[in-house]
Amino acid sequence: MFKTPQERAIAAKAPQKGVSAKKPRKAPQKAAMQGVDIDAIHKLPKKHGRPSKYTPELATEICYRLSNGEPLRQICRDDHMPAWTAVYAWGAKDAELSERIARAREAGQDAIAEEVYALVEREPERILSEGGGRVDAGYVQWIRVQADIKLKLLAKWNPKRYGDRVAVSGVEGGAAIKVDHGIFDALLTNIELKRQVVE
Repeated sequence: MFKTPQERAIAAKAPQKGVSAKKPRKAPQKAAMQGVDIDAIHKLPKKHGRPSKYTPELATEICYRLSNGEPLRQICRDDHMPAWTAVYAWGAKDAELSERIARAREAGQDAIAEEVYALVEREPERILSEGGGRVDAGYVQWIRVQADIKLKLLAKWNPKRYGDRVAVSGVEGGAAIKVDHGIFDALLTNIELKRQVVE
């Protein structure tokens, strides 16, 4: 309730003398600040957040984790990692690092596409019922939502590779737009090409 010894002393005396227990006025801080150079205090550098010292090992770890499909902000939440803004600053200063991060992100997008493929190929969970096991509709919906979110992110991040292709074809009497949903075709092609490179 009372934080300072002065407040406690006033509160202790108040019931005896009939004085109300009000907070005392704060004395001016001029006496405490005598001899201190205020301008020097304001000129000191302010330290915010974690230190961002670039090392090649740290950059390699970031690129490796990006190439496995892990988002940069998630990587930077680790204690030994810099803030994500520092990584962008490093990329702005170093063109080679920027190119490595871009290549790692492309590989990471392929890794996410492979995750989606594995997700939809997985055998759905079944619910035991009187007539035998039936597919759990909630589980199927949950998998569908996960796959849709990841595919939409891939289409936003790299529309040439993972976006829906729109082909314009003319018909008699006017133009019609034909939409080719080729994201799964592109996904399968990328996976097949990657398998051929590995073999």
